[in-house]
Amino acid sequence: MGTVLGAMRNVRWHELQHAYGSASQVPGVLSRIAWGDAPSSGEALTELERWIGTPPVFDSTAATVPFLWELAATDTVRDRAGVLDLLATILAAGNPQHPAWTRAAHQAVAEGRGTAVRLAAAAPEARGADRPGGPPDTPEPGGLSPAHPAQALGAAATRLLTAIDGHTCPVCPAPPPAPA
Repeated sequence: MGTVLGAMRNVRWHELQHAYGSASQVPGVLSRIAWGDAPSSGEALTELERWIGTPPVFDSTAATVPFLWELAATDTVRDRAGVLDLLATILAAGNPQHPAWTRAAHQAVAEGRGTAVRLAAAAPEARGADRPGGPPDTPEPGGLSPAHPAQALGAAATRLLTAIDGHTCPVCPAPPPAPA
C-alpha cells in the first residue's frame, strides 16, 4: 500500500460497522478510490457513501474520515472533489441513536479543515489556466469539469469549508468564537 493509506492496517475494521454490516471491506474500497481506474474509483466512492455516510453515520465513519482526507490531498486520486463532497455529506449526516458516532465523525471532518484550506487556495492557479480571463468550463453533472479538475477540486473544498465553518448540530459542541 505504500505510504498512502498505509495506516489502514492499524484500524480494527472487522470490529466496526457500516450500513450493511461489518466494515472489514472498507480498506478495499478506499484502495479502489486511491488506485482504481475512473469507473472503479467512482463506483467505490458511491459504495462508500452508501456504507458510511447516508443517511446515518456509523462507528466506521469516524475511522474512515482521516483516510478520506488523505485521499483528498493525494494528487493521483481521480475524484478528489468527490472525496471532499463525501466529507461534506458525512458532516451533514448524523445518527440520533448514536450521538457519540455523530460527534466523532463530525469532529474528524472538522480536523481536516487545514487540508480543505490548502485545496481551496490552489484553485485560483487553475482558474483560466488554458484561457486567461476566460470563464471556467461548465461543470458536468456531479460538479466535475473535465477541462479543469483543479477548479472542481477547489470548488468542492470551498463548499466543504463553508459547511465546516457553519456546522451546528445538537451533538457537536459549539465552535469557539472567532477572534476579533
